[in-house]
Formats: sequence, structure tokens, C-alpha cells
Amino acid sequence: MTLTALGINHKTAPVALREKVAFTPDSLVSALASLKQLPNVDESVIVSTCNRTEIYVKGNNAKDLLMQWLADFHGVSAADIQNHSYLYEQEEAVKHVMKVASGLDSLILGEPQILGQIKQAFSDAKHSGTVSSEFERLFQHTFSVAKRVRSETEIGANAVSVAFAAVQLAKHIFSALPKRSVLLVGAGETIELVAQHLKEQGVNRLAVANRTVTRAENLAQQLDADVLTLSQLPEHLHDFDIVISSTASQLPLIGKGMVENALKKRRNLPIFLVDLAVPRDIESQVNELADAYLYTVDDLQHIVEQNLASREVAAQEAEKIIAEQAVVFLNWKQAQKSISLVREYRERGMASRDEAVARALNQLAEGKPPEDIMQELAYKLTNALMHGPTRVLREAAQKNDVALTQWLGQSMDITGDKQDK
Repeated sequence: MTLTALGINHKTAPVALREKVAFTPDSLVSALASLKQLPNVDESVIVSTCNRTEIYVKGNNAKDLLMQWLADFHGVSAADIQNHSYLYEQEEAVKHVMKVASGLDSLILGEPQILGQIKQAFSDAKHSGTVSSEFERLFQHTFSVAKRVRSETEIGANAVSVAFAAVQLAKHIFSALPKRSVLLVGAGETIELVAQHLKEQGVNRLAVANRTVTRAENLAQQLDADVLTLSQLPEHLHDFDIVISSTASQLPLIGKGMVENALKKRRNLPIFLVDLAVPRDIESQVNELADAYLYTVDDLQHIVEQNLASREVAAQEAEKIIAEQAVVFLNWKQAQKSISLVREYRERGMASRDEAVARALNQLAEGKPPEDIMQELAYKLTNALMHGPTRVLREAAQKNDVALTQWLGQSMDITGDKQDK
């Protein structure tokens, strides 16, 4: 049985194709059921996110079936799948799923969300009955490896988006973020992302100011935040420790004078300001004020680039962990195969014994001489038990497999010694 991973992701396929081969929660159930019906497919898990669709299968000759199955299921051409996909088998497939779970194959290196998505995919497959002992072991081991990568390397320690960098910088300046009040100027995608990171850091005192009040109200409702209009900024700016702005305004919304007045009302308690807008929302002269700390999108982009370089180093450390742990899983898999072979060999031996004993008992009942029956029983049992090892030894000698020949010879010598004793 071969472990196979077939995938399409942000590196190999355009958005249009990724959208076509994505699985919805409803289609996932029928997809797993369909995979289960493929010949020689024993286990399967489907991972489907906005940036990737991957199918993990344990089976014989699965790679010949998977591409066509994926094309047929989604009604796309097999050529498109073949031209924009990747396929790994055995050790490479094991390493791949570990890399994906650890965030090494993500659009943003080291992002943590993918681990939860793979855990959900595994849970869905278990509920659909497409997971057995080998995939149970593989995915549980993968989850353990991903946790090790996160705890033993710096893969997720540094911000790699300007939104997250803004929040991390605020955390460095104000050590206790939950106690701080934050004003978000704007209500677009960037501000929503900033708000999400702030909530994760435990910030509760939030306000949203926007030109369109309705949009500000919609975002504020999600955050349990207050709402301001842009015209209210001068009279309320002093209420906030942190101001993060990202609008589409062509002119600055917050000037040096406005911040200077706010600082006087705050009795020179500092204000941390982050301007994520291009063009600027906050006048650059604000930086001239002693207790105002202004960072622009260019400042944060420089931090992000440094952090990405740091994550690249961490990724190399993670690769070593993954390589080691892939071998651990494959050794376990090989051991399971050996156990199965031993079990099968013993079962065949016992079947031969039972057959020979039954024949001997029948012969005794027919009155044949016991000495002759014992001789025949011993001969047939010896023949049956020696047939397999003798054939392997002969083939090893013919192929000049010195290692196997020596091992078999040593094994028989040890057995002989034990019998002599």
C-alpha cells in the first residue's frame, strides 16, 4: 500500500482553478464517500482551504486514479489538473503533510490557521469512515510535529503582515494592551484585520471612526466598540492611547496641531499612532512631538521584511525536525508491515499443522501403522515450514544478496544453537 498526496495550491494554480476544485462542507461528505469506492483505496483525507486542495490516500496505484477522479468530481479537464498540481508518494508525502501542518507551505510562511484546518479535515474524514489505523497514526504524529515546530523554532514568533506588525509594535510600547484604549480610523479590510489582532490580544476598549458612519457601525457591532465620525476626532483624540488609521483619504485626517492638543489634555501621556494609509492619514510632522510615536506603513514593511527573513531561518530548523519525524513514522509503518508478515507466516504455519494433524488422525483411525504416520507427519510439516525460507535463501543467493544471505544464515545458526541447548 502506497501513501499518495495530490494537491493544487497558490503556488501551482490560478485562483480560477483553485475555486473550481475546492470542496464545500456539503460536497466534502460525498467526495469522501466517492473516494472510498475507488478500487484499492483504503484510507483518504481531503484538505480544502482558500489556498489549497489536497487529497491524501493510502492505496495501490492511487496516483493513476486521483487526478482523473478530481477532474471528474468537479467537472474540470484532467489536463488542467495535471498541469497545475503536484503529487508525492511515501516519504515525500509524509514530509509534505507535516510541512503543510507546520505552516511551511502557506502563502504567509508560518501562519498558524492551517493546523486547525487540517485537524478539521482529519476529523471530517474520521466521521465519514475513511480513516483507519495508518492515517490515524500519520495525522496524530503530524499534529505533534507541527506543535514541536511552533514551540522549538521561531516560525510564528514575528509579525509578517503590516496589520499584525502594528499590533505587535503597540504591545512592545504598551506592555499591558488590554488596559489600553484604541481608536481605529477607517473601516476597510486592513482595519478589520487590525481589529481582529487587537481582540486576540485582549483589547476591549475600542472605537471606530469612519467617513461612512454605517460601515463604522457595522464593524463596531462586531467588536463591541464605540462609533465616531471623522469630524469628532479633534475632541475625542485625547481619549485614546493607540490610534491606527487606514483610509482612502487623499489628505491627512490627523494633523500635528490636533495631536498636540490631545497630548495637552492627556497631560503629556504618550500616544502611539500607526498610519497604514497611502497617501498618509497622519501628518509626518506629528513625529516632532515629544510624546507622540508615529509609525508609517514603510516603517512596518521594513519590520515585516526582517521578520520574514527570520522565519526563513526558522523554516530551515523546522525542515530538520520534519525530516527526522518523517523517518520515525516510516519506521513505525515498516514495523507494522513486519508484524503483519510474521502474523501471516504464523497463520499459514498453523494452518499447515492443522491440516497435517487432521490427516494423521484420519490415518490412525483407518488403522495405518503409527510409525509410518509419524514419519509422514514430520516430513510434511518440515517441508511446509521450510519451503518459504528455503525459496527466499535460494533467490537471495541467485541475486548475490550477500546481506540477506548472511542474515538468513546467522538466523538459522542461532536457531540451531538454541535447539542444541
